[in-house]
Amino acid sequence: MGFFSRLVGGSDGGANQAAAAASAQDQERQAERISHDIDAAYYRWLTGSAKFNAPAEVETAILDSVRALAARPGDAAELVPRVPEVIPQLLQSLAEDDVSTSELSRLVMQDVVLVAEVIREANSAYYRPMTPVKTVEAAIMMLGQNGLRMLLARVAFRPVIKMQAEGFSKRAAPHVWGQSERCALAASLVAPGLTAGVFEAYLAGLMQNVGLIVAFRLADRLCENGSIPGSTDFGIELLACGRQMSAGIARHWEFPQEVTDAIAQAGDPDGPHLARALSLGDRIAKLRLLLDAGVVAEDDALVTEGLDSFQRRCLGKLSHVEG
Repeated sequence: MGFFSRLVGGSDGGANQAAAAASAQDQERQAERISHDIDAAYYRWLTGSAKFNAPAEVETAILDSVRALAARPGDAAELVPRVPEVIPQLLQSLAEDDVSTSELSRLVMQDVVLVAEVIREANSAYYRPMTPVKTVEAAIMMLGQNGLRMLLARVAFRPVIKMQAEGFSKRAAPHVWGQSERCALAASLVAPGLTAGVFEAYLAGLMQNVGLIVAFRLADRLCENGSIPGSTDFGIELLACGRQMSAGIARHWEFPQEVTDAIAQAGDPDGPHLARALSLGDRIAKLRLLLDAGVVAEDDALVTEGLDSFQRRCLGKLSHVEG
């Protein structure tokens, strides 16, 4: 290397690159550790008093059963209710740029459940209207088309997650649904900063836990008295297997490929932007539930080190999500 190159720092170029690479690796390892710790705390909270010290063969049998079913997404999809056909039809109408508020009102008013949900959402603490919203048309104007799309998706997914079940899956379903709602909202909030689609992030957040509920149903067949293995390693693996099953079911239901890919690759540092939005939304939502349950505090390292300032503001917004 010549004198001029050394003078302007060329001799340090390799060292600087190596230092930058090492720093990036350290940040990646820290992110993985924080995600692991959040998942571990979430699984312990979710299982609560139902967890027990299961024999290794029981844990293995459950995980093998979940992985086998995940490889057969058509069979897995049969264990959960399908999203009602009316919702995709309404979502298609919303995709039209020239659709009017009055037309949307007419469509919504065909379903009394949707009428109640739309007005309830417009009056929620998240939107904070100055005066109570009493009509469907006013509610739709408050929500906007994107807000209405999200609400329709949430209404469609609620019975999918909170389906009829027994054992531990029945006890866990309301908590899993609460996490799904919060994950969807958080993912949609961080999506613009990652150049990911807002609605696609919301949809991925609602979908990612479908496989987990199926996994819990399989575990119920191998455990007694509504119990579930309490091992942290088992729990983290079950969460991961459930997410892969969710991706398979989403493909079987012909969801947009970018949504199914995001679910499958969430947590992968080299994954697409939508997968990163979903992973962040998942982290923020789990922390919100843990904070509300008193499991972690606002100044806990999982919050202060696991989230940046914008993500902590998103965490605060999730406190307005009603159970």
